[in-house]
Formats: sequence, C-alpha cells, structure tokens
Amino acid sequence: MKHELKEIVKHFQLPGDFLEAAPYGSGHINDTYASRFGVGPGVVRYIHQRINHTVFTAPEKLMENIARVTFHARKQIIARGGDPQRETLTLIPTVDGNSFYHSPAGDYWRTYVFIEGAQTYDQVVDLRHVYSANKAFGDFQKLLSDLPGARLHETIAGFHHTRSRFEAFIKAVEADTQNRAASVKNEIDFALARAADTSVIVDLLARGALPERITHNDTKLNNVMLDDLTGEAVCVIDLDTVMPGSALYDFGDSVRIGAATAAEDERNLDKVGVSLDLFDRLAHGYLDATREFLTPAETRLLPFSAKLMTFECGLRFLTDHLRGDVYFKTHRPNHNLDRCRTQFKMTAEMERKMEEMEAIIKRYR
Repeated sequence: MKHELKEIVKHFQLPGDFLEAAPYGSGHINDTYASRFGVGPGVVRYIHQRINHTVFTAPEKLMENIARVTFHARKQIIARGGDPQRETLTLIPTVDGNSFYHSPAGDYWRTYVFIEGAQTYDQVVDLRHVYSANKAFGDFQKLLSDLPGARLHETIAGFHHTRSRFEAFIKAVEADTQNRAASVKNEIDFALARAADTSVIVDLLARGALPERITHNDTKLNNVMLDDLTGEAVCVIDLDTVMPGSALYDFGDSVRIGAATAAEDERNLDKVGVSLDLFDRLAHGYLDATREFLTPAETRLLPFSAKLMTFECGLRFLTDHLRGDVYFKTHRPNHNLDRCRTQFKMTAEMERKMEEMEAIIKRYR
C-alpha cells in the first residue's frame, strides 16, 4: 500500500516530498491512511481515504456534498474569527482541481489536511468530552443552516426513513428465508407493538411541520476531534453521510450511542441500559449550540427521537438477522440478534425514563 499511496498522492496538490504512510483510525467503511511529507526542514501530515464505493454508490455526488459543506463552513468559521484549518475538514484538490481522484483501478481517493493537536476517542473517558462532542454536532448543524444552492444529494437513500425500515422488516418476517422468525417471536412482537412510532418524524417532515435540515447522520463520539490540551471539540469529521434530514436524527442517534451503558452487542442484557447522566451531558451540549434555531416541535421531540433512533437501529439488526446476516458484518452466531436485543432493551428503558429525559430537555432548552 505504501507504493500505491506514493503514486496516488502525486495526483494531489501536495508540496514537499512523500516520506511514508500508514493505516490510520478505527473506521470500518473507508480505507484511511496518514502520510508524512517533508516540507523544507519540517514535516506536514495529511489524511488520505479510499472511498468505499460499494457502500457509497455515487462517490462523485458524495464528494460534491463534502466540497460544498466544507467550503461553506470555512467561510462561516472565518467570519466568526475561528481557525478554518482546525475547525473544519480541508480538502486538498487534485492537480486537475477536483475534490477527488478517480484511479485507473476504479478507486476514488480524497485527501484532507491532518488536524494536529487533537484526537478522537472510541470510548468516553471524560464527561466533558460528551458535552463538547454534542455541542460540536449542534454547531455543525448551525453552521450549515444557511447553506446556499440546491439540496444536497442523499448519499444513502432513505437512511433514516423509519417507516421504510419497518416495511422492510415486515417483508423479512413474511419471507422468513432462514426459518428464523419462530425463534425471535418476542423481538418481532416488540417491533410490531411500536409500528405507529415509525411514521412520526417522516410524516411531520413530509407535512412541513418539521424543517428539513442538513444533518451529519453518524453522530458518534469518535466523529469529533477533541483538543489534546483543553478537551474541547475542534472539528466534526466523517462527512460521508452529510445530507438532508431532520435535526432529530442526529440528536437521537447521539443518545443511542453516547448514553448506552454497555456495548452494542453485549449479550448480558442486565448490563444494558441508558445513563441519564450521559443523556444530561448530551442534551446540555447539543442545546447550547442549537436552542436559538431549533423549532419548538424539534425541541419537544428530542427525547422521542432518542427512542426512535434506538428502535430503528434494533429493527435493522433484526431485519438483517431474519434475512441471514447479509448487511452487517457478524463475528459469531446470532450476532445481529444480540445487537437487536441491546437496542430493544434500551428502547424499553427510554420509554420508562421518558419523563426524566423530557425534564432534562426542559432544563436546557
């Protein structure tokens, strides 16, 4: 790969001499590498990514989104006196002036400036990070709230269209291609009992009762770079799923991931739950960034969105289990079923704690 990268980077506007490159980060979709270039007496680092065009089937449109979003964010950051080299991803153009390089092998490559003095965390090590990361996701929405021009492309169509996810689940139950439905009757009944929830946000969006916004759609802690010294958020990364959606999708998914008390595939359900302390930090950070522009309807539905995004994820795991594990990678028998059960356990716990979650939102709105 070092030899291949040495050839790939020649197609980008990178000063200096290529020294080395190595795999970087913990992402599972794209192939990511960090390189070092000798520039005069110093060294400059860059991030190079090979886009997974099996997952993202229209890389050209994806990169058009990213180029538009980062260009607009850069202007906004400069206008408010920030540091655009650290506070947004900076694309390095190709020698032809494009945002990506399409290689003869059919691969799509992009290059970013490496953001120094900051890092990502796969696990919470400090509650301040939870606040900072979710404030960053709120700031990201705010930065892009006035993006001019045409609607962004949907990089994954229907990604959070929960009703469509539910309809796909029903079809999987009816087909039962793997003869697994009888063994997961409890999970199927759990899902069927919440059918009405799946239409709430998509119907409100369709009626214009909720505004469509530009959303990140992958609001994990490790998609925010945090400053090594202050612990404060520096930059939101992984922009492949930035597209039109609801602000509720981003908040809800951040709670699903960030307030969980156990791993997504934990088999001991006694360990699985929702931490109200973590929810408090998530909500405080997010609302500190967004309370001025969220509508009353959006704010009211924030706790519900956490339940809905958790239920949607569990539904997707259950659907894949019924289909024979064709979408999510599995590493043991019934892996997707284990994942489904953690999400459904969290959904049920959020239902029990809904009043407390609503009280936390009221405290910070």
